[in-house]
Amino acid sequence: MTHDGTTPDLSAEITPGDVIELEVGDIAHGGIFVARHQGRVVFVADAVPGELVQARVTEVRKSFARAVATDVLRASDDRQAHVWQEAGIERTPEERAGGAELGHIRLARQRELKAQVLRESMARFAGHDWQGVVEPLLGDDENGGTRWRTRVTLHVDKEGRVGPYAARSHRVIETETLPLAHGDIEELAPLGQRLAGSGRIELVAPAELDTRMRTILDGAHGRKPAVVTEVVNGREYRVDEDGFWQVHRLAAETLSNAVADALDPTLVDAEAVNLDLYGGVGLLAAAFAQEAGPGAFIETVESNAAATGHATANLAEWRGASAVTARVDQYLANLERDATHLDRDGIRRGSVILDPPRSGAGKDVIDRLAGFGPAQLVYVACDPVALARDTGLLLGHGYTLDWMRAYDLFPNTHHFETVARFVRA
Repeated sequence: MTHDGTTPDLSAEITPGDVIELEVGDIAHGGIFVARHQGRVVFVADAVPGELVQARVTEVRKSFARAVATDVLRASDDRQAHVWQEAGIERTPEERAGGAELGHIRLARQRELKAQVLRESMARFAGHDWQGVVEPLLGDDENGGTRWRTRVTLHVDKEGRVGPYAARSHRVIETETLPLAHGDIEELAPLGQRLAGSGRIELVAPAELDTRMRTILDGAHGRKPAVVTEVVNGREYRVDEDGFWQVHRLAAETLSNAVADALDPTLVDAEAVNLDLYGGVGLLAAAFAQEAGPGAFIETVESNAAATGHATANLAEWRGASAVTARVDQYLANLERDATHLDRDGIRRGSVILDPPRSGAGKDVIDRLAGFGPAQLVYVACDPVALARDTGLLLGHGYTLDWMRAYDLFPNTHHFETVARFVRA
């Protein structure tokens, strides 16, 4: 059925490669936009709401199709020249660099669209009415949302060409520029060169060291990843050169401060069983410990052993801090099995920080956590739909969502981060 209750007319079938005209509607999750053709939903990339575009069909399924804009017949006032010339609509879709899928839209409008995705996700999956905004980071508006990436991976194809992948493919696109990257990364990257072999190139611009590059070709491991030092609010953190760290130059500081702001100080109990789940190298555990004081107990749980090792060092100043290498679901299952009455009381008085992968924490983890009933949970989310689904689960367990802010940590892309606080009702 269409939005007006009629049956879609699919008699005039479209096939991949067809070029069609589309009136572009709202944004959908993933940085694509919703249009209709002969009653069929078409998800179209590289467009702006309100535009009339020509678009090439790339995929057709039973109830929807996908397409990519090839020409703008009626432009939105929110359209701008793409911040990355090699990703602009002037290029054929196959030749557009990927990784800046909203770079053709004004930054302020990008943030409005991201807020719309979060608002609609929370309403749909959690029944929650969120009316906030997605906040910019310092300096991004002045820079047009460029020069923020401190970690970049480029690819090398079988012909030795170096560059990012094309949008929505694994085709390497040679580029002259990397406008989202830290300037030192763009200068160091071997753009325009031909290398002997295929593989990837990893570039890192850590806080207080020279930018460095690892080249890994034809299955070779390259040099061993070094340990680098990142600095957040004056504290140093050890992290592997190829380990996980937030890529925006201000992201780690922003999220650390956001977690500290989200914690309800009246519910922070330094002596309770406090947990940092999916804890990485201990950045957010440190944010909690700084709020709780020198005697804080906090255990960070991370499946990557190298990251756990760094977390142990990064949290050494707090005698009550510890780091465990384990999958979060298995850790909670073991805790559920082995916890004494005293342990359960400590968890119930405690605070939990969780920063799950893009897929979210999921039902098993949320159910086990809610079964322990910690006083507050601070959830750091990189995907609005996953957050909304987990929010629905937490609300169903009797928690209340009483604090939430969103941050534009990835300008000119559809990604952003949200920090939310849930308290026991």
